[in-house]
Amino acid sequence: MPQFRYTARNASGQMVDGVVTANDRSGAISQVEQQRFVPVKIQLVTDEPAKSVALATKPAATEKSHAKSDANKSAPPAVRNQSVKSATTPATSAPQSLKLSHSQQYLFTEQLAHLLSAGMTLDESLGVLCKRLKHVKLRALSQSLHQSLVDGRSLSQAMRDFPRIFSPLYVNMVSAGEASGSLSTILHRLTTHLAEIKSLRERVQQALLYPSVLVVVGIVLIMVFMTTMVPKLMSFFKDTNAQLPAATKFLIGLNTIVANYWWAGVAAIFGAYVLFRAFVATPAGRLAWDRFKWNIPVLGRISRFRYFAQFARTLGTLTQNGVTLLRALELLEDIAGNEFIRQRMMEIHAAVLDGTTLSVAAASQHIFPEMFVDMMGVGEQTGKFSETMCLIADVYERELDKQVQVVSTLIPPLIMILIAGVIGTVIYGILIAVFNLTSGMNRR
Repeated sequence: MPQFRYTARNASGQMVDGVVTANDRSGAISQVEQQRFVPVKIQLVTDEPAKSVALATKPAATEKSHAKSDANKSAPPAVRNQSVKSATTPATSAPQSLKLSHSQQYLFTEQLAHLLSAGMTLDESLGVLCKRLKHVKLRALSQSLHQSLVDGRSLSQAMRDFPRIFSPLYVNMVSAGEASGSLSTILHRLTTHLAEIKSLRERVQQALLYPSVLVVVGIVLIMVFMTTMVPKLMSFFKDTNAQLPAATKFLIGLNTIVANYWWAGVAAIFGAYVLFRAFVATPAGRLAWDRFKWNIPVLGRISRFRYFAQFARTLGTLTQNGVTLLRALELLEDIAGNEFIRQRMMEIHAAVLDGTTLSVAAASQHIFPEMFVDMMGVGEQTGKFSETMCLIADVYERELDKQVQVVSTLIPPLIMILIAGVIGTVIYGILIAVFNLTSGMNRR
């Protein structure tokens, strides 16, 4: 039975070497993973150690790099250093401020998970991604991670160099996968998690798109009426020297203000925006604004349900993959993007640290619904906390869909009524003046 020499990373992050006996390469990888190691390299051991060969699935790019290194040994030192420098430049030149879209991050995670599940080592998988991925940023990321792996760092350590791509939550799940020897499983769960978060965002955005379009169209219609039609009709009424109704006088005065003092309105809007930004930049202002957004009717309800679903889904995924509850709560403090909620979550974390159960600590802050807390408590009591949190996420995602449907159904008619009211007022002011003018002419 063939033997395979492996290089792997243990739970403490140290590199270990060894030899396993297996029927094939996939069996060798399975044996290494059963020891809770993350395999980095696996080579078939032949009778002649000097002729140990890599497996057929090893990327061509990796084979070429070995050939180049052998050639460099016989080259002069200057030439050797130059070729080494040129070989590592693409991997190390990736900027650490690199940022990917949510879809690109999902693609990278999915591809890496598939390659690891297919039986490749981490070193080989990243090498394949360096060749396969066509997007410049994704290729640069893969090269940088691969180079860090060659330099002896773990994948989670390398990912910390890219905080704009990999969140602390993401990195900690990868670290848990490395420690447990189930990195491919963790990456598949991360792929599912990213897909669910993306779907949640898109549903909310699509539901609010139509009302936003209606608002813009309504504002454009009102501006067209006030800047083109009304001035022409008002000049006609002034030339007649007729007594105008109160509604028409109001319309004329409003048109005069818009025509002559529009700059003051723009300045007032800009000044209000600057003052608002300055207010929100202060800790007290940010807290007050975020509390208002959390409690605002209708739209605030959508934000709350979205947070409940995302909180439960993320907490369930973290604890399911070996992240401790206290560490998971630390990672969840910022997912809402809301200072008011962040402070509540810090208090919940402190209470759990003192020995209080999570359900009791969450109930004391009054930010979660009673049903949410009750289901969480049941999960704690039955020992199925992770499964219960995922079930809670399913419940509140359905509730979010209902709320989004209600809002997307109610807002368009309300906007149409508002637009019709404004335009109707303008038309009424014009028609009542025309009616009075024609009545006066008939009496003459």
